[in-house]
Formats: sequence, C-alpha cells, structure tokens
Amino acid sequence: MDALANKTTRTTCPYCGVGCGVKATVDPLAGSVEIAGDEAHPANAGRLCSKGAQLAETLGLDNRLLYPTLGGERTSWDAATGRIAEAFSAAIAEHGPDSVAMYVSGQLMTEDYYVANKLMKGYVGSANIDTNSRLCMASSVAGHKRAFGTDTVPGTYEDLERADLVVLTGSNLAWCHPVLFQRLVAAKQQRPHMKVVVIDPRRTPTAEIADLHLPLQPDSDVALFSGLLRFLSRLGGADRAYTAEHTQGVIDALDAAEPWTLEQTAKRCGLPLTDLAQFYDWALATDRTVTVYSQGVNQSSSGSDKVNAIINTHLLTGRIGQPGMGPFSVTGQPNAMGGREVGGLANMLAGHLELANPEHRALVQTFWDSPTIADTPGLKAVDLFEAIHAGTIKALWVMATNPSVSLPDAARVNEALATVPFLAVSDIVSTTDTLRHAARPGCVALPATGWVEKDGTVTNSERMISRQRGFLPAPGEARHDWQAICDVATKMGFGDAFAFDSPASVFAEHAALSGYKPEVRRDFDISGRAGLSQVAYESMPPFRWPLRADSTQTERFFAGGGFFHADRKARFVPTHAADAPQRPAGTFTLNTGRVRDQWHTMTRTGRSATLSAHMGEPYCEIHPADAVDLGVTAASLVTVSNGRGRIIVRALISAGQQRGSVFVPMHWNDQTAANARVDTLAAPETDPTSGQPALKFSTVKVQPAAMAWHGFAVVRDAPGALPFAYWSVAPCAGGYAIEMADTEPCDDYAELVRQIIGADGVMGVQDRASGDARFLVSADESVQAALFFARDPVAVSRRWAIEKLSQPLADAAAKVALLAGRPPADQPDQGPIVCACFAVGRNTIAAAITDGATSLDAVGAACQAGTNCGSCRSEIAAMLPQDTEHETEKPQEVRHAPQAV
Repeated sequence: MDALANKTTRTTCPYCGVGCGVKATVDPLAGSVEIAGDEAHPANAGRLCSKGAQLAETLGLDNRLLYPTLGGERTSWDAATGRIAEAFSAAIAEHGPDSVAMYVSGQLMTEDYYVANKLMKGYVGSANIDTNSRLCMASSVAGHKRAFGTDTVPGTYEDLERADLVVLTGSNLAWCHPVLFQRLVAAKQQRPHMKVVVIDPRRTPTAEIADLHLPLQPDSDVALFSGLLRFLSRLGGADRAYTAEHTQGVIDALDAAEPWTLEQTAKRCGLPLTDLAQFYDWALATDRTVTVYSQGVNQSSSGSDKVNAIINTHLLTGRIGQPGMGPFSVTGQPNAMGGREVGGLANMLAGHLELANPEHRALVQTFWDSPTIADTPGLKAVDLFEAIHAGTIKALWVMATNPSVSLPDAARVNEALATVPFLAVSDIVSTTDTLRHAARPGCVALPATGWVEKDGTVTNSERMISRQRGFLPAPGEARHDWQAICDVATKMGFGDAFAFDSPASVFAEHAALSGYKPEVRRDFDISGRAGLSQVAYESMPPFRWPLRADSTQTERFFAGGGFFHADRKARFVPTHAADAPQRPAGTFTLNTGRVRDQWHTMTRTGRSATLSAHMGEPYCEIHPADAVDLGVTAASLVTVSNGRGRIIVRALISAGQQRGSVFVPMHWNDQTAANARVDTLAAPETDPTSGQPALKFSTVKVQPAAMAWHGFAVVRDAPGALPFAYWSVAPCAGGYAIEMADTEPCDDYAELVRQIIGADGVMGVQDRASGDARFLVSADESVQAALFFARDPVAVSRRWAIEKLSQPLADAAAKVALLAGRPPADQPDQGPIVCACFAVGRNTIAAAITDGATSLDAVGAACQAGTNCGSCRSEIAAMLPQDTEHETEKPQEVRHAPQAV
C-alpha cells in the first residue's frame, strides 16, 4: 500500500525570479498532482501567484517532444548526440572554435548551465555561449560590475519590507513578481508610514499601492536619477564619510549630473514639477530607501547607464548593504541568477570570475584541468544571430528557449535559424517556432525534461539557492539537459571531464570551484556545500550565498565597503542622458512585456485554461484619446507595423497607457495566433556595454485593421492553423476558444464552419442582410462546437459559451439559448475572468460592488475574488468607487479586455 500512498515533494516554482517554494503532491491512484505553496520556503512562506497556483494544469503530455529526431525523423539518442558532436567537431576543425555556439536559458538548472559553460569555454575553447538572460538582466550585470567590481546583488527581500521608501522603477511587480509584490503590500499595511513610488510610463497594476506614480517619458530614466543625484548632493543628502572611504569617482559623476536641475529633469521626463520634487524630497529625507528595478530599466540602449544612475544615488548616500537600503535588481527568470553564477553570459566565467582577467582564466583552467580556456568574450545574443547571417557560425545548439519569438527583429532571427548549416534544439514541446527549424536535413531535436521531472538547483533574485526536485518520471525518451551535454562532450573526446553521474556531482564541482584558491577575491562562494553527499544534496534546504568553507556566511554586502575592485572601493559611473527622441509624426513608441497569467512564449502557461481566461488573445493597449484620433474602438482589431514587420492584435483601450505609446505583450507566437509575434517589430538596437536589446523602445504605426467579418468559436478539439488574416486560439474548460477575422467577405459561413472544424453546422442560422450567423455542432447531448460570426466584433458572452462545452444540452431550448450567445435572465453572466484562482468574473465583482462592497476586503468576502494569490487585486481596485480626494491621482481605468466583448 505504501507504493500507492500520496507523496509530497518540495521543489521550486519555474516562473519568475522570486523563487517561490512549491509543494507537489502526487496521488498515484487518481493520477493527479496537487500544487500548494511551501510555507517553509523563505521566499514565499506558502504564497503562490496565479501562474504558480495553476502549475498542475500545465503538466499534460500534449505536444511533448518524446524522442530525438534527426532531419525531422525519429532517431536514437546515440545517433542524435553523435550528430551534434560530429557537426561541432567538423566546424571546429575547419573553421576554428568560434564557428560553433550555444544559446541557452534561465529555464535551465544551474547544473545544466555549468556543464554547458565548461564544455564551451574550457574544452571547445570558445566563449560563444550566451543566454536569453541577455534579454533580461545583462544591463544589471554590467552596472553591478562597473560599480562594485563584480555582479553582486547586495539586497534581500526583507529589505523591501523594512524600507521606509520603496522606489519601483521599470518594474510591474504586481504582475511580473506577484508574490514579492504581495509581501510589499503586507508590509505597507503593517507600516502605513512606508512610501511607495512607482516610476513607469504606464499606469500598471503595481500603481495600486503607489503613494506617487511618475509616468516619465520612455527612456528618460538616466535624466531622472541624474537629477536625483544632483539634488541629494546639493541639499545635504550625501554621506561624505562613506564616499571618501569606500568609493571613487564621485566628482565626475556629479559633474555629469550637473545639467539636471529640477526644471530640466521635469521637462526631459515629462513630469509635473511638483511630483518630481515630492519624489526627490522623500528620497532626501528617507535613509531606509530601496530602489527596485527590472526590465523597464534593463531593456534599453542605455540600460547600463540607467542601472549605474540608480546605483550612484545609493553610493552617494551610503544607503547600501544595510537593512532596508540598497539598489535591488529583480530577475525575470527562475534561474537567471544561477546562470550568472556559472558564467552563462558570453563575457563571463564560472564562479563570477572575469573572462578578461588572466588570473581568473588560469584559475578556472587549472581547476577544470582543461586543454584550453576561452580568452576573448563570445558573441552576445543579438550579435550571435547576426554572425549566423554573416556565415561565421556553422553550428548552433539552442537549449530551453525560443529565440524565434523572443529576440528582437524576430523575422531576421528566423532567417538565421533557417540557414545555419547545423542546428540542434533541446526542448520539452514539439511545436515551438524555433523547433520547427530543427526538422531540416541533418539537424537535431532533443527531448528535454521539464519542470515536473528536472532535478537540480536554482538561484532567485536575493541570492537564495533552492533545490528543484522532480516528482514525476520523464516521459518517453526525455533526458536531462546536463546529460545531453555530457553525452556530446564525451563523443567529442572529453569524456573524463564530463563523467558526472548525477546533478549532485555537478553541483559538488561547481561549489568546489567557487572556493578554489580563496586568495583570489570574489563575491560568489558556496564552498561550504562542496563536500555535500548525494543524500545531503537531496535534502538540502534553501540557503543564501555566500556560504564559505570556513562557515563565515556574510548575509550582506557593502555596508562597510569591501567592494571587489582591486582597491576595494566602489566606482561612481558618470552617466549621460540622451536627448528626447524625435518620433516621426503619426507614429507611436512600442513597449513590450508580460501579462499577469502568461509566461514567455506560452509553451507552459498556454496549456492552462484557467490562465488563458484573463487575457485570452494578443492585444495592443492604447490611450483612449489616441484611439479616438485613430478611429479605433474597443475590441476592434489594429495593425501595428514598421519596416521590420506587421502584426494584427486586439485593441485594449486603457487610461493607464501614456499618449503616444502602445503596449503589446511578448507571449503570443505562430502556434497561438496568426500574426502576433511582437518582437518582429522590435529594433535590434542594443546597449553598447551590456549587449542587451532595447525591447521597450521601438517606433511603430498603429492603424485600424479593416475586416470583412469577425468570428468567435468554442470547440472541443484543437484547431490547426486557420486560413484567416487574424486568429488566436486559447485553451478553455472543455476545449478551445478561437477569435478570428478576415479581410475577405464571406457569403457562406457554413463553409467557414467546415474550414474550422471539418464538419457542417448541424444547427445554424444566417442573416445575409446583417452578416450575422451562428452554428451549433452537437452530439450525444453535448456541444462539439459553437461558432458565431458578424461583420463587427462578435457580441457574444465568451464565458457563457465556454461553459456550455462542459454542460449537457438537455433539449432544443438549450440549443436555441446557446445560439443566442448570452445567458437567460435567470442565469447572470459572470463576465470575463478577473480572479483566475476562483474563476470570478468582472460582472460578479461589479455586482458585489453595487451591493455595497466598497473595499478590496469586502469584495473578497462577497465573492472570494482577490483572496488567494492577490494578483488580481489591482484590477479589482480599479473597479471600486474612487476616493474623490485622490481622484486625479488614481483615475478609474478604462479597460476593454480581449475576449470581453
């Protein structure tokens, strides 16, 4: 009976850099998995966001890659890894080590990352291994190294809770790091004097708790923080003793900031002078200040300078390394930090050591006993794919990432993937935009293990290393990524150095390297875990580095100096704000990013009906006045275009959007929509120091998309690609929801039904005069499909239609009611989902408010919305009656969500 007992595994969430602990309980009799937050994990203490809470919905084997392929045909692991080894070895022999490359991911375990970097940098002898963390955090790395001498994040999550002023800049914490945001919300409730400033061109859900929102002009951050540096220096905010003893370069930094008077800064940033002065006054008066920043700072052609402009203000005031003080970079991926620790970026070495430092190179090569060591930086992500176009990269291995969708100028990236002489792709799913290129003759696809099966470690944004533990067996022939790399390394002749037999053995070597030759100073040291046994590794609790072999753990960095430049002093970095860009008339600034319930390119979250219920299709968020000027109405379709490409997405009209700017999420791809890869439009411009692309700032045109007809359908079976100008598909309870439209008129909607589901409409009605048509396909008293067409966006209750997929059709009256497209009067329409945890719709929340629920807590008591993960609380807050006193500060947001027509 013990074999049939439920088993609970403590592991780590695979989404953002908060690094939440998760408990996964497998019921072998029911064949189910229950997910809960781990109350013992220090990052989340049992909390989970909507994505983490729905992890069980993402574990199915649909579209899993289950066996290796060579040229698109099934093959053996031996043949597949042999082909990779052959292609890499042949390219190296003919063209040199720099003719091969790997492009990896913050989705990997640290152990996967370690062996990949050991192979490329220590045995191939090339630093041409870069990571999709280049797109997220490279500017933070560059800024840290310039200021501190190494890539050190000095703060912890507790600092946000202890601070008296928290500055959130370029960070939609409420949606992108929800559990950390909820910790901040709770701290503010307990300490009402805490001030929160949100700096973002958009009024995002994070502004729910803002005492002050500064909607600065895009890319004006350097001016904002240079102005703050000048203000602090002139009004007595500088800690002269700290700067004299522990820093260099303050005079040059202040000289560079001198032009940024309060008036000039307000003008450049497009901010009211009074609001800017309020922020600066709070910063001057508040010792316990934490500045939290993320992609809105990093994803810029001046991202490194933005980071250093922030750090400069903390060095000037000495507000660093102490409780409640410091600059704090929050990472986007679960193991972006672990990748940085093992040299995952093309310009770094393992153990936070420097590729450009001969002493560091010698240390790593000696420890690895490797035949060579890369001595020049490799190609950064954007440059790597340009090198493929130039013909200098002959063999590429992509692992756990989808560059076809996520890199800027995505169409050009796809050209590179289609033409590189040899391509290998390791992934868990069989249908990504990138993986399709591995079906070319001679190319390889490898089935990797996913979150549910992987075993290893990850590091979160506060340097906390946690165990990820698999709790289900690998399906089909899937293998761990570290195993695939070691197989290839062995076939290339390096077997002795890659004879690892478990993640524990890889981790032990990684930990030992971190403490090797301790006389060479570095921040990263976990040599206290170097002697860990397999059993101890299995049970290893979360711990924050450094954890040195002598057991003297330093929880904080830099409060008393001790930086990692040779003289142990930090460097102020003079930063220079660019002039305000001149946007051509009739164009918009395009911003991209995440939405609350989706992740990256949706290969995981796109499986979940619950997560797809909130925002079910790609959209363009646009200010109401801009929508009026363009003739765009709520829920209409728009084209967003520039010289690199054109996409079609739904219009979402929001007063939180800044005029002259639009926001389009990054998640949708060729598997989930007809034409919505927004990074096709993103300029390949990069920060000259970090190589990070400026994904937040491209120029586009926006126009209404003239469609001859629109449609909505719910179907049981997944559709293939549809032959329409616009379509998007999302899972829903019992099947799939499809939005569609086309430029070609349709006289026979029954023919469209056949194209979509391969069957005639058993029951339907079509009004040729109005252009409306509705069809129902049913069998055995169940709905197989319901399809609705009109000349304008279809006025159908999506939630109602979706619910009918899982309910019986009792009689003809029920069929007629479904064709009506909305519930009868005695069955209130709940409206589109707001609270994913409890499936609470907008109309249900509105009814609770009408009935007297005038606070978030009251709404929660009435209908449960917002009482679990809290990710939806900001959206609920926007629906509440506004306090007249603060009406101009927190305007009621006008939102017309996709799938909410």
